[in-house]
Amino acid sequence: MNKEAAEDCVDKAVSYLAEGKIERAEKLLSKSILLHPTKRAEELLEKIKCGAFTKKSSGNTSDDGMRQRATAGQSAKADSSTEADYTPDQLEAVKRIKKCKDYYEVLGVSKEATDTDIKKAYKKLALQLHPDKNKAPGSVEAFKAIGNAVAILTDAEKRKSYDLYGGEDQQQNTARRTRPQYAYSRGFETEFTAEELFNMFFGGNIPTQHVYMRQRRYHRSEQHQQQHREAQSGYAAFINLLPIILLIGLSMMSSFFISDPIYSLTPSQKFSVARKTNQLKIPYYVKDNFHSEYQGSVGRLEASVEEEYLNNLKHSCYRERNYKETMLMKARNFGDRELYYKAQNINTPSCDKLQSLHN
Repeated sequence: MNKEAAEDCVDKAVSYLAEGKIERAEKLLSKSILLHPTKRAEELLEKIKCGAFTKKSSGNTSDDGMRQRATAGQSAKADSSTEADYTPDQLEAVKRIKKCKDYYEVLGVSKEATDTDIKKAYKKLALQLHPDKNKAPGSVEAFKAIGNAVAILTDAEKRKSYDLYGGEDQQQNTARRTRPQYAYSRGFETEFTAEELFNMFFGGNIPTQHVYMRQRRYHRSEQHQQQHREAQSGYAAFINLLPIILLIGLSMMSSFFISDPIYSLTPSQKFSVARKTNQLKIPYYVKDNFHSEYQGSVGRLEASVEEEYLNNLKHSCYRERNYKETMLMKARNFGDRELYYKAQNINTPSCDKLQSLHN
């Protein structure tokens, strides 16, 4: 099924390339490689990255037709003024980014680099790789890559998460298996694009009306929030804290009246007598004097036992599924098929037990 879906994605991508819809074609080819890698999909994706197709392409939708148009376009460009468009140093800079294995290598800094070091490295590379200045093939992707790198590594939480889950070894495995050498330039994890981030670092050297308005809204929102925080002082702050104070007071008062529970789901020295509920056969434990001391309904007690047991299972199942989904998403983002297969095989025992009880 994965192979057929992958081939279908490639066929649709070919149609999009013929219509000049390069971005849609690129997404479908990446999806095809993730489902079932094929040489045809990898070759087409590599040609897109090298700029072999343009948004003006049209006509025959076959692979031969696209190759002819791509070859003609490349030849015309080479005959006109290819050397004048970019320098060997600019091309080499793009190739270096393409070979990098992680964000630190993209910016050329160590894992112990400070925010100042990271921003300084970004500024140097941004001036060198900005698409308006660097016309070498792949400069747009390289520019996005350094933007993504600085966005992640200057955010404390995102950098910590990246250091834990986006290590160098995994990037090496991903590069060997899936071919797209700098897939980390996608999934820009900030509210600003690479171009907007560049303008923020360089004080709007390449300003746009969209960026200007967006930054104004951002700063205006920050000022509004600051004024709102300052207004919440004195009496307003006390009103906000009042529910917490009442909750603490009630908790302290209730601690004087709390008695021992009637049962426990886990055995202990106090709860040593094992029992099972009549309906779902859930094990629970009571005290030695349960039969003489407990005067309530055993049926209602066992209903409470089963409800608590099922709630615990549901919470555990949620955590297991959440972890599995996180690992699957991580594998998709990095294009790591080995990690994807491992994530698919992660067991969810609580979910299985919950399912068996419902059956």
